[in-house]
Amino acid sequence: MDPAVVLASFLPVLLLELPDKTFVATLVLATRYRPLTAWVGVGLAFAVQSAIAVAAGRLLSALPDRPVAAVAAALFAVGAVTLFRGAAKARQAEEEALHEYERSVRGGARGLRAVLACFGVVFLAEWGDLSQLFTAGLAARYDDPLSVFAGAWAALLVVSALAAAVGATLMRKLSVATVSRVGGVVCAALAVLTVLEVLGVDLPV
Repeated sequence: MDPAVVLASFLPVLLLELPDKTFVATLVLATRYRPLTAWVGVGLAFAVQSAIAVAAGRLLSALPDRPVAAVAAALFAVGAVTLFRGAAKARQAEEEALHEYERSVRGGARGLRAVLACFGVVFLAEWGDLSQLFTAGLAARYDDPLSVFAGAWAALLVVSALAAAVGATLMRKLSVATVSRVGGVVCAALAVLTVLEVLGVDLPV
């Protein structure tokens, strides 16, 4: 496992998901169920989603190098544009997602049933999410699927842990727009680096 690839996967996914509905979903689930139970269910859902994303990225990597790098660059660019465009309305979107999840999530279950309920809510709601596409792009760019999986999943676990533990407080104090813009910069940088790879420019990573 390469620590540099783990970090390169961890940071952008963390910045993608902090202002995303993933945080809100976990926050709502943690109010309906025990926080640890919610976090375990959410974490398992993200483990499966990250594994699927990495597998998809590895399938892409079997194609010729330049088309693969071009697809990865496009995914990173989409992430950057989405975050920059969403920064201005980030707080409003977060509040709308909060109300949506509050209406749809039902509590009452305990133990394994609660874990499975949290797993199902997040797995279905977050399927095809930007972070999953982004993880696939990372797996296609780096020839190290284990490190990409570890970095992406760790980022999702950190975001969901923050939401489950101190979500309400963090939502009041966190500048979601700033996080979105920082994430956009990181995504844009990855897009540029990948384009340079397509053009044949040697890079250290």
